[in-house]
Amino acid sequence: MSVLDDQKSMRISLKLIGRCMISCISVFITQFALSIVPRFFAASSLLIQLPLSALLLLVLLGTGRCCRRFLGVYASAPAIVFFNLLFIWGVYIVILRKVISPLMGVVLNGEIVMLIIGLYSILSSDPGFVTSRSSCSDNHAEDSFSEVEAHFEGSFSLRRVRYCKSCKAYVKGFDHHCPAFGNCIGQKNHVLFMVLLVGFVITEASYIMDSFKFATKFQKMDETGQEVCRFTQD
Repeated sequence: MSVLDDQKSMRISLKLIGRCMISCISVFITQFALSIVPRFFAASSLLIQLPLSALLLLVLLGTGRCCRRFLGVYASAPAIVFFNLLFIWGVYIVILRKVISPLMGVVLNGEIVMLIIGLYSILSSDPGFVTSRSSCSDNHAEDSFSEVEAHFEGSFSLRRVRYCKSCKAYVKGFDHHCPAFGNCIGQKNHVLFMVLLVGFVITEASYIMDSFKFATKFQKMDETGQEVCRFTQD
């Protein structure tokens, strides 16, 4: 029996490692493709580059999903989020810190560290799983999001809970199951979920602005170098 358990745990571990590797590869391909936009459209304004990046991202996501289905491999959404954060952090350390102010660097570092901590917290958090509930039929449990009425000990009122098929559990204050954070969003972690969303938006905006500054500065240096070469030749 222990041998079967060991084999099962080994298969699960290999499956998780495989999904993490697919996620890492997907992130690097996506970020490399997105870096093409500021390089080839450096003369365009940020308002033009943003829609182009969004369109390219949609194409990449659709193509990647089709390729994964065709190959029969799967990625992990939380791993994709984590590797995206690591990629942004790595780009800042290697490239962007040379062209942005120290204050912006401190802010960006702080944002990424807080997001990594927040991602771990929401992955391991209890969204409000129901451990005891009033009588409800098994038919309700088979429903994806069937709504049931539950009564908690020590409470005088009935509170609504919903069943999540992904987590196979009833969640108090259920909002939705978030694949990116690998957990249900319920009463106990809804505030953390909103804080993380705002943090991701701010971090992505800071990263885009800093990347635009780097691309603009790189283009100016390239133009200056070409002018110097022409002047020297003349």
